[in-house]
Amino acid sequence: MSDLFGHALGKSRFGQPLAERMRPRSLSEVVGQRHLLDSGRMLERAAANGALPSMILYGPPGTGKTTLARILAERAGARFVGLSAVTSGVKELREVIDEAQRRLREQRERTILFLDEIHRFNKSQQDALLPHVEAGTVILIGATTENPSFEVNAALLSRARVVRLEGLTTVDLLFLVDRALGDEERGLGRLQLKCAPEVRELLVAEAQGDARRCLTTLELAAQLAGQDGTLDRALLEEALQKKTLLYDKDGDQHFAVVSAFIKSLRGSDPDAAIYWMTRMIEAGEDAIFILRRMVIFASEDIGNADPEALRVAIAATEAVRLVGLPEGTLPMTQCAAYLAMAPKSNSALTAYAAARRLVTERGALPVPLSLRNAPTFREREAGHGAGYKYPHDFAGHYVAADYLPDALRGAKIYEPSDEGRERELGERLRGLREAAGLKPRDE
Repeated sequence: MSDLFGHALGKSRFGQPLAERMRPRSLSEVVGQRHLLDSGRMLERAAANGALPSMILYGPPGTGKTTLARILAERAGARFVGLSAVTSGVKELREVIDEAQRRLREQRERTILFLDEIHRFNKSQQDALLPHVEAGTVILIGATTENPSFEVNAALLSRARVVRLEGLTTVDLLFLVDRALGDEERGLGRLQLKCAPEVRELLVAEAQGDARRCLTTLELAAQLAGQDGTLDRALLEEALQKKTLLYDKDGDQHFAVVSAFIKSLRGSDPDAAIYWMTRMIEAGEDAIFILRRMVIFASEDIGNADPEALRVAIAATEAVRLVGLPEGTLPMTQCAAYLAMAPKSNSALTAYAAARRLVTERGALPVPLSLRNAPTFREREAGHGAGYKYPHDFAGHYVAADYLPDALRGAKIYEPSDEGRERELGERLRGLREAAGLKPRDE
């Protein structure tokens, strides 16, 4: 098997890695990014008419930024020049600009400058691009995994379209794996490898939306395969240099781990909460799914005992959307630790349940006349708004009044807990009511 693999590899583009050999050669071969490439979408239209604007391709690794730039340049009939902001400086940039000016002047040939990791260019380097992008000397296609709003100069951003690429879906990656396994010219088709569905799914889960990572792991696993060409779980783990975690995002393990995570948060155990969260992340769970659970938890299990918890959960969600993974694991860990240690109250949950029960059992009870709006004479004549007391006209901005339907007067729906900030809020409410001479509401 190893000799066969070497022979096949040797005949394919001079030993290039599988991910490079399988790089799409046309837009029709590109997998994913349908929001940009379907008929009538922005990149499809740009490719069709050849009128490419300068743009910043922003998205996770392995989503096809370089590939799209190359294909768009070819479709536009333009010269493609690639630079990396990591290894190139102003000197290399000037050389490209000078050649682009010459070709545009003498041959009317446009140049597309693809600048990988454009966020690595400092302000002065980015400023050096401005006049040439503005004059049309080059069409700039920058690529970055960082949010351009924070990493690219505003002046340069104003001259380029920001195009967001999404991580590849499970379906997209499975398609790529099958294409690589079946392609005899550029892929691994000649090896006739056998890869069970569960192994393919593990491979895709470990790739986390990154096509390059997926194909690189597949190629290494193929090199390690025995004479029968079988790719099994143990071989995949060897290729990954780590154990794949038992976690099916649609099966029992998924629900078991999620349940353990939530119960650990509720039980105020930050160690366990972070452990279960890490299990999910390392197994390829969608980070936004985990964060949604934490946002819900912040209201369901903490609520007004610590109102800051909801802000922390939402801030963590926005942070992960901003920086992505793996850096996003830090705000996620911070959030999980905070939620676990925060005082707990489920009063928001019980209050909504109590209110829903009353609404369901008693139906649409009429709104008291004093609470109805009265925009016209007819409503005022009918008594709408009569007797309403404006709280801000009274001491402490509070006045005793009935706001529930008449049939529910005295009903208790929300019961503040004795935890954290909610205890202070509950004491304030009880103080206001006692000062107004009101009796505690009944159960």
